[in-house]
Amino acid sequence: MFEWVANPAGWAALVTLSAMEIVLGIDNVVFISVLVSKLRRDQAERARRIGLLLALVFRVLLLFALTAIMRLTEPVFTIFGNGFSWRDIILIVGGAFLIAKATHEIHAEMEGPGESERRGAAPGAFTAAVAQITVIDLVFSVDSIVTAIGMAQDVSIMIIAVVIAMAVMYAASGPVSRFIAHHPTTKMLALAFLILIGVSLVAEGGEIHIPRGYIYSAMAFAAAVEAINVMAGRKRRRHAGGSGEA
Repeated sequence: MFEWVANPAGWAALVTLSAMEIVLGIDNVVFISVLVSKLRRDQAERARRIGLLLALVFRVLLLFALTAIMRLTEPVFTIFGNGFSWRDIILIVGGAFLIAKATHEIHAEMEGPGESERRGAAPGAFTAAVAQITVIDLVFSVDSIVTAIGMAQDVSIMIIAVVIAMAVMYAASGPVSRFIAHHPTTKMLALAFLILIGVSLVAEGGEIHIPRGYIYSAMAFAAAVEAINVMAGRKRRRHAGGSGEA
């Protein structure tokens, strides 16, 4: 199972697949960060841990069910000459869920200050957040594992790459969640990202391939602009504080 350890090509496959899994995990981190931003700090930490643990479990279980995953790409019905597999159906449903969820959250943010915080304090908020994280974890896991199968042949390489990617996601999810919670404008940007990701998933399920490079480039550019705005705002507040003291 680990014959690849002595083969440089095996290590190259591990590095490449790990990087790809980390990139694919960005969507998952953004979604989890937006969801837990409405919870109390202790609940947010627990929800984030549960969500990422479920994502890891789903990916490893799917890796051990390679034959089932391969059958997911076989058409189960045809509409207007286009065949749809279970993978396509999962991507379309998951993408539609992301679009609906992000649109609902944007509407809630526009209703007025404090609305999302009051909902986040509701008794069922934690359970609802974990349930939604579970659903979207499954969607992203299918996409991630199908990609892994296409890039590597050894199951052990795939499992190690998934574990590495999940460790990076866990390390990144905390800072990302705190940043979104402390900067409301970035939450709106993250919700816009989720709509973009949802559209790409629906398109992928409909056999319309949108290169992920375009999506992530747009996200990176928007995030860079927002980071500049945040830094500029901090600088203005420091100057205002200094002027007040003077």
